[in-house]
Amino acid sequence: MKDIQSQRDYRNIPIDKVGIKNLRYPITVLDRANAIQHTVANINMYVDLPDRYKGTHMSRFVELLHMMRPEVSLKKFANVLEEMKEHLNAASAHIEMTFPYFIEKKAPMSNSPGLMDYTCKIIGSSSPAGEVDLVSEVIVPISSVCPCSKEISDEGAHNQRGQVSLAVRFKKFIWMEDMIELVESSASCEVYSVLKRIDEKCVTERGFTNPKFVEDIVRDIAEALNRDDNITWFSVSAENFESIHNHSAYAHITSGKVPVMA
Repeated sequence: MKDIQSQRDYRNIPIDKVGIKNLRYPITVLDRANAIQHTVANINMYVDLPDRYKGTHMSRFVELLHMMRPEVSLKKFANVLEEMKEHLNAASAHIEMTFPYFIEKKAPMSNSPGLMDYTCKIIGSSSPAGEVDLVSEVIVPISSVCPCSKEISDEGAHNQRGQVSLAVRFKKFIWMEDMIELVESSASCEVYSVLKRIDEKCVTERGFTNPKFVEDIVRDIAEALNRDDNITWFSVSAENFESIHNHSAYAHITSGKVPVMA
């Protein structure tokens, strides 16, 4: 049959990214506590398209996903990127995989178990020179108490739920759980799916004694990452969905490795 995609295009305009987007696909990822976890990912896959080709072969992207089965790993990510370039006659390749990841958390006082879901991402690309770049990202719900509100108020302080996004590049494999724990430890308090009254008292008081601006949260995370020799780059942002304003508070740090002051 005639291969329309491989026919010559005479406009002489290359395309930076062409491929498939928002494909839902079952995957298996590493789980620190249970070895593996089954989940469903939203996947984007792209390659560059040279100016001489009319189009790419979209069906090949889905076929290449089977190379990752049954388990998604960073090594398989790198292999699929190279296969995408080879099978699609491309110089560069890019994959974005976003999926919910579940961790069992026990309430702080009653130990009542509940599942917390976190949004996780793995982003990979392969350059024309064959250099593979991998980024892991987590999006973590947190709770924060306003230091200013606590300081100026005779009673109480306003508090709210927020969200922290943390993306890292690394030398060796890093667990998603470690990234999540770093974020949660940098907030005023963690968020839980199950809380008894004794737990609610605990987290309310814990947050009140540990007030944090969004600036404090991103700086605390950045400070910890600057001390981690395994991390080569990071991006961290915090957004508080303010309880007394009609806007959010936001802070963001993108950094290479910054010298840690003694």
